[in-house]
Order: sequence, then C-alpha cells, then structure tokens
Amino acid sequence: MFSSLKNKSVLVTGGSKGIGKGIARVFAEAGCKVLITARHENVAKEAAAELSKAGGTVAAFAADVTDYKSMQAAADFAVKTHGGLDILCANAGIFPQVKIEEMTDETWDITVDTNLKGTFLSVKACLPALKKSGQGRIIITSSITGPVTGFPGWTHYGATKAGQLGFMRTACMELAKFGITVNAVLPGNIATEGLADLGPDYENTMAASIPLKRLGRVEDIGYAALYFATKEAAYVTGQTIIVDGGQIIPESIEAINQA
Repeated sequence: MFSSLKNKSVLVTGGSKGIGKGIARVFAEAGCKVLITARHENVAKEAAAELSKAGGTVAAFAADVTDYKSMQAAADFAVKTHGGLDILCANAGIFPQVKIEEMTDETWDITVDTNLKGTFLSVKACLPALKKSGQGRIIITSSITGPVTGFPGWTHYGATKAGQLGFMRTACMELAKFGITVNAVLPGNIATEGLADLGPDYENTMAASIPLKRLGRVEDIGYAALYFATKEAAYVTGQTIIVDGGQIIPESIEAINQA
C-alpha cells in the first residue's frame, strides 16, 4: 500500500494481544521492525514469536506503561535492537466494566493510570528517539466510547479515551517543530479476547447495531494506524479516524433494518 515504511522501527504498547497484536502484525507485514511491549515478558515473547513465524521482524520487551523508567527502558531497547525508533503506537489499555455506584477508587485510578497516564508516559519516554527519526509518528488507540458514544459501566474508560484526544490535540502542536505527527484511531467494536469475555450475547447485539453487520478485525485498526505512520501522511496531525463499520451513524437499530 505504501512504500515509505520498510525498515521503520515501531514500538507497540500492549502489543501481545487484541488490537495491539493486530497493529503489530500489520506493521510487520509492511516491512517494519516491530517491538511489542506487555507487562509480562513471557506473554510478549509468545506473541513476538508467533508474528515472527509469519515472516515479520518482531521483538518483545516487558514494560509497564504506568512506569516512566520502564517505558524509557523499552524505548532504549527499541533503539538498540532496531537501530532507532520512528513510530510509537500508544495502544495499551484496559476496560474493566463496572458502573459508577459499584466502582472503587482503585478501579478508577488503575484505568486512568493505564489508559491516559500510560499514553503520556509512553510518548514522553519515546520522544528523544522520535525526535532523531526525521519521520516521527505517534498513533494513539482511543475509542468511540468516550469521545463519541457512551456505554453503561465504562465511565472511567470513556473518560480516559476522551482525555487521550485532548492530550493529542496539544501534543501535536508541541511536537510539530520536531516533524512529529500525533494522531488517533477510534475503534468501534472489534473482535478481541477482551470483547469475547463479555459473552456471545454482547457480540451478537453489537453486530446487529453495525451497518456492516459484523464486528471489526484487529487488523482494521492496524491499517488505519499504518496510514498515519506513512510519509504520505506527513501533513496530517491532530486528527482522528473512526473505524467502526458505521456503528455511530444510525439513529437506531430500526434505521439499519430499514436501510
């Protein structure tokens, strides 16, 4: 699709499963050198080995996005292993479902720390290497939940995902002088391990509310991120792409059924 990404160095946080793993796969298939991070080294290595078998150049590193020194170590490892760092996919996130009345301070804090503070720390840790790249790219995995829609049980998650876009819009101004762009992909309902945990009834209900009548694939998010990372997208910054199969468009399920 694009020729400008071959041999580019990419760091994907939360890259051992779900959307992160899909993003890593897409970048590896595009000829990039990919480093995936996860909190547990064995999980990261298993995912890297799987993606490498498909022909990609994929390494693994244990890192916690809520810890700045940990993310500095990950960025340093990417530079050492792949000769630099050109692209950060700030993807790591959690979404424990709990309504406001039952939510504890601890659940709120860990969600904000992982999803929102984790984005900030990942970006800050990778900045020195991205500034040297000459084609620095930051792609944030946000969500339609929060910036566009809401869902019971995800007030904390939605707040972090909306917060990521606020961070993005100022970060893109601060980093423009270094030639670094900052953009975000907003997934709708994507078929992942986490979504599967919510049960088949949830999946079927969600698919029925989507004009394309199916959940998205993790690679669908990867392709959107891939565009933002290209040389061809050098003049695109502070922007979002919604990848949701048209989910946010209909006024109701009846509108879909009458189409």
